[in-house]
Amino acid sequence: MNMLTIAGTLAGALVVVLVAMLSIFVFYIPDKALARWMPRLIAVAVGVLLGDAFLHLLPDALDSGASASMVFMATLGGILCFYLIETLLHWKHDHSVVSKGLQESTPAAFARMNLLGDGIHNFVDGILIAGSFLTDPMLGVATTIAIVAHEIPQEISDIAILLHGGYSKRRAVFLNMLCATACVAGAIATLLLSQLMELSLGALLAFTAGGFIYIATTDLMPLLRQAGAKLSLPVHVFATVIGVLSMQSILWLEALTF
Repeated sequence: MNMLTIAGTLAGALVVVLVAMLSIFVFYIPDKALARWMPRLIAVAVGVLLGDAFLHLLPDALDSGASASMVFMATLGGILCFYLIETLLHWKHDHSVVSKGLQESTPAAFARMNLLGDGIHNFVDGILIAGSFLTDPMLGVATTIAIVAHEIPQEISDIAILLHGGYSKRRAVFLNMLCATACVAGAIATLLLSQLMELSLGALLAFTAGGFIYIATTDLMPLLRQAGAKLSLPVHVFATVIGVLSMQSILWLEALTF
């Protein structure tokens, strides 16, 4: 391992952290406008989480060399673990998509679980960046670009979930950026313990996918069926498809570029 590999890895991880600064856009949107758009953002977030799980995380877990049985077992473990966490938190309130996310309140369970899932996701991104630079610096650059492209729609959906979950704008942006620093932790851990991290990569990816599937289907989808969401079915479906396509478009871009 040379200094170029170390410098490239840390630079790539820091770029991913800087992408999280995109979340400051919420400070420039009036509360009334944000409340009006929140249901649509939540619908997009559903598509992003499911698209990320089924189009990126699970295929990458299988490509990592892990067996299919281990990948699906880890996915099931992620779903059950996030269910257990939510049950233990005892935060099952009624949620209003329109107003809940714009006021200070006790954060909802799904918002905190999304922070957990996002933190694990960013940690895995750090592993991928470091692993790529350890193999070949140019591969590391390509991987970093792909992850940054993937993070842009992910950051928007994360902020929508945190705001809806009861966090203030300032707190949501701070926690979102704090989660992004897990990418640096993952990169450093991989540089120090590359072989151990490689063995667990498939399980981490699948576990994160299970968490995202649980949050999208159990917490976010029911919110969009409530009367307060005021979303027609076509708008609901269109917004969710936009979220899925944002994930699929990254695959198309990768196919053309790399």
